[in-house]
Amino acid sequence: MTARDTARASIEANRDSLVALSHYVHEHPEINYQEFHSCAAVADAAEQAGFVVERNAGGLATAFKATKGTGSLHIIFCAEYDALPDVGHACGHNIIAASSVGAAIGLASVADELDLRVTLLGTPAEEGGGGKIDLLRAGYFKDEHVAMMIHPWPSERLEATCLAVDAINIAYVGKEAHASAAPWEGVNALDALNVAQVAIGFLRQQLRPGDQVHGHVLTSGSAANIIPSSASADFMIRSLNNESLDALRARVIACFEAGTLATGAKLTITNKFQRFSHMVSHQGVLAHYRRAAEALGRNFDLDDARTPLPTISTDMANVSLELPSIHPLLMIPTNGAVNHQPEFTAACVTPAADAAVIDGALALAWTAIGVAEDSALRQELTT
Repeated sequence: MTARDTARASIEANRDSLVALSHYVHEHPEINYQEFHSCAAVADAAEQAGFVVERNAGGLATAFKATKGTGSLHIIFCAEYDALPDVGHACGHNIIAASSVGAAIGLASVADELDLRVTLLGTPAEEGGGGKIDLLRAGYFKDEHVAMMIHPWPSERLEATCLAVDAINIAYVGKEAHASAAPWEGVNALDALNVAQVAIGFLRQQLRPGDQVHGHVLTSGSAANIIPSSASADFMIRSLNNESLDALRARVIACFEAGTLATGAKLTITNKFQRFSHMVSHQGVLAHYRRAAEALGRNFDLDDARTPLPTISTDMANVSLELPSIHPLLMIPTNGAVNHQPEFTAACVTPAADAAVIDGALALAWTAIGVAEDSALRQELTT
């Protein structure tokens, strides 16, 4: 019996509990840093599988570290479980969490045979906040050699273009006045925001490929006959890497400053969460993932055809700049829906999504086994 066979038998033995875990997380959508039920369920699953679990990892109430094995090659699987506001698990983090648990269980079954240490890291706040960045700073990746996870997507892809991103809050403060009797006595904060959005609209013509700016208005006054004294919005600024993001951010901030200049409203800009960087996938590890996924009947025709990569942002990118990492996209049938749509939420608890939980676990576990048995790659990673 090969190591892959042993890992598969272990994952298959836990099939029902892994699917149940995926469904539980899906049924309890919790936003960033508030994933109390989901974190507890995923950590409990690891503990029941015999892992030594450290809760409140890095001082985060919804993070944990689960470890098994004491070998010389350290593999870490990242489990995400936060949801989005309003649309719940429209990015399939329930599948991510369950697949990572399954991968850890499968790999742990051969840890002694392959001289491995297996870590399952519960990472909160990927959808806003950056739990992996918090854990990076707290040292939870410093002793690891490879970090892996999968992400549900409408198509099979080996990787995505992970854009560096800043998320900011914009707040203008003006002065109320009667909009008919004495509008000249007011300072219109909503006009300031409108000027800024028009400026950003014109800026888009000059954006470089990979640059993106998008946002939504949060507040915009209280009544039609009152000059708005406040207006606020959340925006995301994305670019291909940190350097180009710095340049783009400066241009976008100038647009918001134009609103102040035009109206006299005071401007406050606040970072909503830590910057997510661009990502660098480790091609040697990714090659093992491809072989593992293809052995499960999955294909990468889009990659072979050099179809443009989807663009996303993730705090796994920050991890990739510190240690070898992969973040492949695992196809689930969505009937045309894309991530962050309610229809995608529904697609994450279908029988096909349940099958993807097991495929994801197997693909990750077999990837790690391939890395462990690849003497040249293993030496590269551990020295």
